[in-house]
Amino acid sequence: MRIRLVKTTDDGFRPLLKRILARRGTREDNVEQRVSEIVTAVQKQGDRALLRYTRLFDGLHLTAATLEVMPAEIERAIAHVTQKDLSALRLAAKRITAFHRRQLQKSWQYRDPLGMILVYVPCGKASYPSTVLMNAIPAKVAGVKEIVMTSPIGNDGAIILAAARVAGVDRVFRVGGAQAVAALAFGTRTIPKVDKIVGPGNIFVATAKRMVFGEVNIDSIAGPSEILLLADDSADPVHVAADMLSQAEHDELAAALCVTTSMTTAEKIQQAIDDRVRSTKRQAITLKSLEKYGAIIVARSKKEMVELANAIAPEHVELIVREPQKLAKEIHNAGAMFLGPYSAPPLGDYLAGPNHVLPTGGSARFFSPLGTYDFLKRTTMIHAERRALKTLASKITHLARLEGLDDHARSVEARFR
Repeated sequence: MRIRLVKTTDDGFRPLLKRILARRGTREDNVEQRVSEIVTAVQKQGDRALLRYTRLFDGLHLTAATLEVMPAEIERAIAHVTQKDLSALRLAAKRITAFHRRQLQKSWQYRDPLGMILVYVPCGKASYPSTVLMNAIPAKVAGVKEIVMTSPIGNDGAIILAAARVAGVDRVFRVGGAQAVAALAFGTRTIPKVDKIVGPGNIFVATAKRMVFGEVNIDSIAGPSEILLLADDSADPVHVAADMLSQAEHDELAAALCVTTSMTTAEKIQQAIDDRVRSTKRQAITLKSLEKYGAIIVARSKKEMVELANAIAPEHVELIVREPQKLAKEIHNAGAMFLGPYSAPPLGDYLAGPNHVLPTGGSARFFSPLGTYDFLKRTTMIHAERRALKTLASKITHLARLEGLDDHARSVEARFR
């Protein structure tokens, strides 16, 4: 199978773009109904439903006493992790922590001309091993007091537990899926109710997160991976092909796209993908992804390339062009941008430092990557002396009565009777 190559002027381009954009969202009637049943059952039955669904979906036969992974078990598991693996996890954690510390907001205050003190105070709220680090470390940096992790960990979960230890996770429970989301949202006898749920998952997890939003806070609704490369004739076709395949191997629903203004470059990239896909280890997944959502698109101009990127608003945007910094200023909708031929997306996945939990499915139009700021809430304080309120009193009471809220006005007037 060859990855499709289309021009933006071809008849088939608009249907292709429509299908790619249709990947957005998590609303499927059969999934909605099933997840609703799971969430309601866990809310009402607690551990009993949680154990039943964990046995059904994850094949783990647990009891309430074995839901939590105890510290001694974590130590035994970590003992089986190689020093090379631990070293890689610690380096990643160090770099992720350094980046996210820079996102910490500082409290600030100023005294206005009337002498009022206005204070802004952020307060801490409360699988892949790399994703454990990316989700837990920003929370730790933000000052979250307790971090709880859920994952259907079996006998092969040592590296996940090692990542949890390196990231500073406090408690780990052997459950996953929509049932884990419901347990965290409402609490059970064994699993504590939390304030915020973050992290990616399948459509059942994403749907459950959307359903419990309001009971708890969430980060975003994550979907399948996607990458959009903008390439000019300076791009190495092998680099482009390799990066497209790196995202296609995630999932049959992943989207790997390249937009270029050069038909010659497009054809070279198409051939490079053909050559490399033969040796990929996850070939079945990759081929399905490329068949349904992969494409090399030939645009009429750089302007059209940029318009497509902003319309698709993908998780990853990679710029393999002569002046990537200049072009980056025109891209407004992207989860993360990778500039130049050596900014390979796996650098961002593992060791660069910025978070790899990114908005997907076009949600980069309004969502940002996960960060320290996701675990901070803001409180404002107003401290006015008598002189300040008296100076503004007539305007306050006027505005209050314009809105028909007489007792708002009388609240101020009561202080000066």
